[in-house]
Amino acid sequence: MTEGRQVVVVTGGTRGVGAGIARSFLAAGARVVVCARRPPDEPVEAAGATAEFRPLDLRDAAAARTFFTEVAADHGAVDALVNNAGGTPFGLLAGTAPARQAKIVELNLLAPLYASLAAHEVMCRQEGGGSITMIGSVSGTRPSPGSGAYGAAKAGLENLAGTMAVEWAPVIRVNTVVLGLARTESAHLHYGDEDGVARVARTVPLGRLAEPADVGDACVFLASDRARYISGAALRLHGGGEHPAFLANSARRPGHHRRSSPRRRS
Repeated sequence: MTEGRQVVVVTGGTRGVGAGIARSFLAAGARVVVCARRPPDEPVEAAGATAEFRPLDLRDAAAARTFFTEVAADHGAVDALVNNAGGTPFGLLAGTAPARQAKIVELNLLAPLYASLAAHEVMCRQEGGGSITMIGSVSGTRPSPGSGAYGAAKAGLENLAGTMAVEWAPVIRVNTVVLGLARTESAHLHYGDEDGVARVARTVPLGRLAEPADVGDACVFLASDRARYISGAALRLHGGGEHPAFLANSARRPGHHRRSSPRRRS
């Protein structure tokens, strides 16, 4: 696939991280189609180009299949899919209704499965195949209090990507971007005001939250020929992770140098 000629679908690409991913692909010269249940508040644009919006409820497998068939017919191909749509409100497991938990799993695991299956039907018939990138989360790799169903779904998504990478090779490459803490227009809902965002950012070794463009650049790379031998990989995009909590009270925490006691000479 030639990066400048790619036709790229970004699910949930109308705002936040998804819009950042779409802008990165536009800047790389791709034709970008974004989908969501509702249109964007403003066009998703970059480098003088605008992403095309098409409405889609990704939880409807039949609608997803029709969507990808139509995009391929209108644009000639679907070279890359980025499964970004997802998310969850905060809610402890025991305080959230089972039906709500099911909807969270449906959005974050089943919807990417449906989109990937629909994209597979198109990609396996076209010259050059294609690539699929899942947007995972560090919530799927560690305990996730307040977002348990979401974390479980993201863990399943990474496993699903690995299986797809094996079953669909060599025609389609499938990878996961495991995203850490990110800053979007809704960051205040998770982290509070600017002081809260700054405090959270200080827990990241690189000293800041991920920007949508950081995620987008990683996705452009994974969809490009420069990543032609990368499949089944999980790219940790988390700024170095999180400082282990116990280190906050440890004399051996990073940056703390304890002077050793002088040795007595006999």
